Amino acid sequence: MALFSSNAREAAGAALPVPRHIAIIMDGNGRWAKKRLMPRVYGHKKGVEALRDVVRACEERGVDYVTVFAFSSENWRRPADEVSFLMGLFLQALQTEVDKMRRNNIRLKIIGSRERFSPELVALIEQAEADTAGNDGLTLTVAADYGGRWDILQATRRLLAERPECVAGFGEADLQPYLAMAYAPEPDLFIRTGGEQRISNFLIWQLAYTELYFTDASWPDFDGPALSQAIEWYQGRERRFGRISEQLQSSDLPPQG
Repeated sequence: MALFSSNAREAAGAALPVPRHIAIIMDGNGRWAKKRLMPRVYGHKKGVEALRDVVRACEERGVDYVTVFAFSSENWRRPADEVSFLMGLFLQALQTEVDKMRRNNIRLKIIGSRERFSPELVALIEQAEADTAGNDGLTLTVAADYGGRWDILQATRRLLAERPECVAGFGEADLQPYLAMAYAPEPDLFIRTGGEQRISNFLIWQLAYTELYFTDASWPDFDGPALSQAIEWYQGRERRFGRISEQLQSSDLPPQG
């Protein structure tokens, strides 16, 4: 895919980069609902609507990959009724949204452990990925029962199982193909809503050089204009990747994403 589309160039200006990959922690659903004297689950429902709008806004701006943290490995510790609701909401979203994704040329990927999911949910995940596998537009990745430490551990186990000679030693290039998101470039921009300022075990390998953007807005209130504000902030950053500013002016260096 192109780094950014022609309409994104026109919107942002040719000299300003549009992030190719945006990763998001969709935080604040429960608190958003509580402020409105509604149950936490109401906030999660509104969060699904916000995700739909943000994915559409990312498409319009020429973003190629959007990865969202829907359910972490640690979220199993939440009250049982909330966990049950979230699993049901996930199942419902797969049932109702996948056909729209297929028609809108969106590829869906689900990353994370599936061992604790119901057989019905696992079957729907596999079907949803298969139904959208041929799409070549925006790739939406949903991280569910995912943790960054789990990702590194599972990648290491798979590497050593397939290449036992690596037990004597291996490097980043050996491990990278076994990570859950080996199919995507590393995120350029990370967004966390809800006022917290941490990455919470999300893509800890992949976020090493990502620009981190935090906002007090709760996820249900995060919309197209809020996304534009985050992208404008990103466009004001200088991504040096260990170099100094003067080196970035050299025509001998490849452009950074």
